[in-house]
Amino acid sequence: MKSFEVNFDGLVGPTHNYAGLSEGNVASLSNTNNSSNPKEAALQGLKKMKALHDMGLKQGVFAPQERPDLYTLKRLGFHGSDAQILSAAYEASPTLLAACCSASTMWTANAATVSPSADTVDKKVHFTSANLANKFHRSLEPETTSKILKAMFNDDKYFQHHQHLNDNEHFGDEGAANHTRLCEGYGDGGIEIFTYGRYAFNRNKPAPVKFPARQTLEASQAIARLHGLSEDKAVFVQQNPDIIDQGVFHNDVIAVGNQNVFLYHEQAYLNTAEFKAEVTRKYNGEKLHFLEVSTEQVSIEAAVNTYLFNTQIVTLADNSMAIIAPMHCRENSQVNHYLQTLIAGDNPINHVEFFDVNESMKNGGGPACLRLRVALTEQELLGVNPDCLLTPALYNRLVTWVNCHYRDKLVIDDLRDPQLIIESRTALDELSQILSLGAVYRFQQ
Repeated sequence: MKSFEVNFDGLVGPTHNYAGLSEGNVASLSNTNNSSNPKEAALQGLKKMKALHDMGLKQGVFAPQERPDLYTLKRLGFHGSDAQILSAAYEASPTLLAACCSASTMWTANAATVSPSADTVDKKVHFTSANLANKFHRSLEPETTSKILKAMFNDDKYFQHHQHLNDNEHFGDEGAANHTRLCEGYGDGGIEIFTYGRYAFNRNKPAPVKFPARQTLEASQAIARLHGLSEDKAVFVQQNPDIIDQGVFHNDVIAVGNQNVFLYHEQAYLNTAEFKAEVTRKYNGEKLHFLEVSTEQVSIEAAVNTYLFNTQIVTLADNSMAIIAPMHCRENSQVNHYLQTLIAGDNPINHVEFFDVNESMKNGGGPACLRLRVALTEQELLGVNPDCLLTPALYNRLVTWVNCHYRDKLVIDDLRDPQLIIESRTALDELSQILSLGAVYRFQQ
């Protein structure tokens, strides 16, 4: 049976703004309070989706969430009409209002952790929505994320959905951004690498001191248990605390894998030799390519600024691999030189494509942040909501939808405009019909 890796990219929501909410994310902090362009951001994301579809890859669409989140503002003590709630929240704390308007669900690498049926004990595809407990604005996402996932993967013959982990930092879980799967073919059994930043219950273990470690070992272990992964299918490795303090807030900012290729920076992990030995021992395949990038080749600063490792490595129809990279990688001479050396080397990657996702990059997310990877068999793919799978017709319809509903400029002061609520809800109500999601938003119920 054929198998595929489907990338489900997050559509950028109508309230896309730069509020600098993500501590430890250099790009997010450095662009605080800049003017954003929600329309351009959404169109950039759609253009990348269409390009990957045209390259012969399976591509899906992941809907954004309802923002502003008036329900959270009401829970926090703001009352009255929608306009009064927005005004009072802005007067009390513009940053709080911005958090309740964040379009961070565009980065679907944080939506969930996914284990393919080839790895799980019950031979179903397992989903656990991330709790994103470390950041207030992202902790608002899990409930609706679960609803959207269930609307997309709604056949319980093939798909198993789990409730997100407990809402506290002891079980802080950031989803697939800290999860990598290595395998021969996508339908073959593989190993799942869970990267964590700290131990929740042992303060004597290494941990960063400047920026938070968002993923705990205990959270990663819990997900492996929920997904029914045997000991020989899972590897747990700690991220180097020093690079977290340099702005590497997720593993996908410092490493990326695809099938039998693992590209990573030499400073990415603690105990790298032991980690590689365990991966090699557990890997069930013929040849595994560890592609280590030295600090001399690419500095941590350059990796963070260009998101070299927040690229996608994809397998094309001829079984060669390509890197999907942001324009920042081409514009940085050190990183571009490394990429040209990489594709000329003795490894499966022989092509690089550069994409303009600058609106996302300025808020701290590259191409890999924008997608959730789901490995599916041919039969499982038939069980996916077909209206969430990109086609030329759906692409054209979504471009028209964005141009109809999105603003081309948004600043923090605009977030208190009550018209933004009407615009956002109107857009999302139409989108839920386009993607056949049902009533996944609270305003629809």
